[in-house]
Amino acid sequence: MSAKNFFHHLPTVLLGLAVAAVLLLVLVTFQVNETECAVMTTLGNIERNADLKPGLHFRWPYPFQRVYKFDRRLRCFEGNAGKLEETSTADEQNILVGIFVEYRIADAEKFFVSLERISEAEQRLNNWMRAARNATFGRYSFNQIVNTDAKMVKLDQIQKEMLAEIQRNAKPFGLEVKAVGINAFNVPSTISEEVFKRMIQERKSAAEKYLANGALQAGKIRTAADKAKADLLTDAEAKAKTIRAQGDAAAAKYYEVFKANPELAAFLRKLDALSRIMKGRTTLILDTSAAPFDLLNAGAAQKIGPRVR
Repeated sequence: MSAKNFFHHLPTVLLGLAVAAVLLLVLVTFQVNETECAVMTTLGNIERNADLKPGLHFRWPYPFQRVYKFDRRLRCFEGNAGKLEETSTADEQNILVGIFVEYRIADAEKFFVSLERISEAEQRLNNWMRAARNATFGRYSFNQIVNTDAKMVKLDQIQKEMLAEIQRNAKPFGLEVKAVGINAFNVPSTISEEVFKRMIQERKSAAEKYLANGALQAGKIRTAADKAKADLLTDAEAKAKTIRAQGDAAAAKYYEVFKANPELAAFLRKLDALSRIMKGRTTLILDTSAAPFDLLNAGAAQKIGPRVR
């Protein structure tokens, strides 16, 4: 091939080499995304420390080496499609409970060796959930699950115990269970009426307790009010007696004056009576010699006048 022909076909050759390099790179490399974890096998045997982190990795072309990728994001699983399942309490009461778990693949190597598929993992999870639910609820009485008193209800503690048990079962399989929750709860129709009656009775007992406490407080308030009233009346009576005594003492001075001048006393009483009678515009035709109109006589005024000092 001449130099002219070589340079004429050079672009084609370079393009072919680039394509070959890209194909070779694709065959010997692979990428693990941030939401994934992966393991690699060599001739069917899993590699030691094969749990591959996110990033670019190298491998031998298939079939020498093979890569298995798994989604490591958090999943929510409700067991048998979230259906309620019947279980028993410590006091042998039947209840219907549905629970869910939140889990993720934490160790891809353990997961691949023991389970390999998500469907298999969730089948195991379903069994662990059923066992944990039956065992945990079986340690608590019915009134610790359904009760009008919030302090008696132990649902939070039940969820924690179920979580610990399921985590212990799932860890050897490379699964991390983050949370366990109760998403449905019911009681069979055979005991629901008894439950409602008991709840109504508990409500009545609580209401009676509050009413009794209210009556006690009302009695205390009434007693305090009666005492305050008695104290005020006693204080008012004492003040009235003091004022009355002071008035009697002041009146006694005037009585001494009246004793020394009885005509003045009679004159003042008649004058007071006359002022009461003549308050309005009144026309009276009476004998002026009758008290208190005898004051209108000039002679009476002259008789009293010289003695008024």
